[in-house]
Amino acid sequence: MSERLDGTVALVTGASSGIGAATARELAGLGANVALVARRGDRLNALAEQLPGAALVVEADVADEEAARSAVAQTVDRFGRLDTVIANAGVMLLGPVVDAPVEEWQRMVDVNLLGLLYTAHAALPHLLEAASSAPREVADLVLISSVAGRVTRNGSAVYNLTKHGVGAFGDALRQEVTGRHVRVSVVEPGATDTELAGHNRPEVLENIRGRFGGIERLLAEDIADAIGYVVTRPRRVAVNEVLIRPTEQEG
Repeated sequence: MSERLDGTVALVTGASSGIGAATARELAGLGANVALVARRGDRLNALAEQLPGAALVVEADVADEEAARSAVAQTVDRFGRLDTVIANAGVMLLGPVVDAPVEEWQRMVDVNLLGLLYTAHAALPHLLEAASSAPREVADLVLISSVAGRVTRNGSAVYNLTKHGVGAFGDALRQEVTGRHVRVSVVEPGATDTELAGHNRPEVLENIRGRFGGIERLLAEDIADAIGYVVTRPRRVAVNEVLIRPTEQEG
């Protein structure tokens, strides 16, 4: 049976679209007040108006360390605590390593790894404090990875690198804080119908469409539903890893 999140506070990065926006709706529906963090403030404001509880809009790029720390600080200043963090911000820029534009690699490392690390580091003291107090005496850090964190593919080398890194960091951190009732979970979506792939170069985007265009992809709400399940388990239950593929996706 699911527990509700009444009286708790959640922070979601990459909340302006896709999995982040759907997860913000899910957590708000479960009773949490939600801080919405992303670069596109107009979208965050529109989302905030749709949520049933209190929402804080923080326009920030978490790849900037000070911006990530400020987002966490603003959340705690506004709501007084922080119980749940969904580190969802990410970019997927695919293509061969040979002759790759290395600025794409830099952006993926900055957002997928450093942005996640900055967010986690800033949030952990508050999560540890929340885990020692009412209403739930447990806190959650959910790291959004990918099937690419398990399976490598030709043309996905640096994205694979970043997402494998998320899994390694998450499991090591889990061992560090689980005894203090901060649960660290890694969620690994397969092909999902979001804007994520749309930032690729045209020739890469064509390859992606060729690979996944014939299957029924997941919806962002499918991933949000799984995240909602993870963070509403009783204090004694930790769901450490969730791999979610479309039924028709083989690898």
